[in-house]
Amino acid sequence: MIRASTLVRLLRPSQWSKNAFVMVGLLFGHAWQDPHRVLAALVAFAAFCAIASAVYVINDWFDRDRDRAHPRKRNRPIASGEVSGPVAAVLVVALVALAFWLTAAAPIASVQLAAAPAAGSAGSTWLAGGGRLAVLLATYLAMNVAYSVGVKHVPILDCTLIAAGFMLRILAGTWAIGIEPSRWLIVCSLSLTLFLAFSKRRAELEVLGEGAGGHRRVLDHYSLPLLDQFLAITATAVLVTYSVYTVSPDTIALHKTDQLFWTVPFVLYGLFRYLYIVFQRGAGGNPTGDVVRDPHMVVAAVAWLATTALVLRAAS
Repeated sequence: MIRASTLVRLLRPSQWSKNAFVMVGLLFGHAWQDPHRVLAALVAFAAFCAIASAVYVINDWFDRDRDRAHPRKRNRPIASGEVSGPVAAVLVVALVALAFWLTAAAPIASVQLAAAPAAGSAGSTWLAGGGRLAVLLATYLAMNVAYSVGVKHVPILDCTLIAAGFMLRILAGTWAIGIEPSRWLIVCSLSLTLFLAFSKRRAELEVLGEGAGGHRRVLDHYSLPLLDQFLAITATAVLVTYSVYTVSPDTIALHKTDQLFWTVPFVLYGLFRYLYIVFQRGAGGNPTGDVVRDPHMVVAAVAWLATTALVLRAAS
């Protein structure tokens, strides 16, 4: 009999915090006071939690042999033998079905675009309501299956596909509530998720040393100096694109304020602090846990969120 706690570990609910990217649209789309849009965003969040857990089960199944060679991952439910293949397969089917049921059963389709798209724009061809979310979920699932089957062994592309998953989360959160995502915010988020993905690869390479390729084959194609350069490039891209976003004419027109630049110092401090814990503490292997466990990162995140909320509320 499989214990409930074992299945919970397999679903990795601690990683659901990554799906907070789905909620970005509520904040930057001034939609937090609309109960229908809040409900739509929550449904999109729940759907991504379900599909992400299905992906974790799939990844654990494909990685079970390599995980057994890892000092920490060998205790995962599938790698340790606590969960069998048939049970994992049933769980994946149930989670995928739940995710797509949410897109069909929830009142996402009732949410209309905040403004009619400009003539000839790509927005006029978007699918309606929950259909858009279903397409994003299907794309996310297909991308991650491709990742598990072989893409994870291709350097650079492995991290790019991880980052693309976060882009889909942002699109899900904005499309579900009927707003168009900011181009600058999309590029900033892409840079941030690449930054975190390369940090994770660096931490794995540093912890596993010469035997790193035995756990994750793609690590044989990386080196610490190369990843250090990638981190410098992506960290710079995050700061530049976010800073440009805050002063962009489109952003100022949308939010009716030019004061969002006050949030830039918190982003800068957060980047520097994360680089510090990566290089000085050997962190980065678990971005979510690293951020939550570091009080400086928590304060920076809360300060950024509070300042952003205050600026947007003052302008509304």
